[in-house]
Amino acid sequence: MRADIHPKYEETVFVCACGNKITTNSTIGGERHVEICSSCHPFFTGKQKLVDTAGRIDKFNRRYNRNT
Repeated sequence: MRADIHPKYEETVFVCACGNKITTNSTIGGERHVEICSSCHPFFTGKQKLVDTAGRIDKFNRRYNRNT
């Protein structure tokens, strides 16, 4: 292998929006912020979160005259 062509492999901390910190090694390095991790993702927690952004569900129900 050629010398001095590979990126540095250093410790990286990924910080989730829920506050969970995951320390791993990566070529990115430093601290990175992510929106979702395995501690708060519905698939891993078993809890479903319904995020209704800007009333999308209500808008759909009004459009198709659905009563909930």
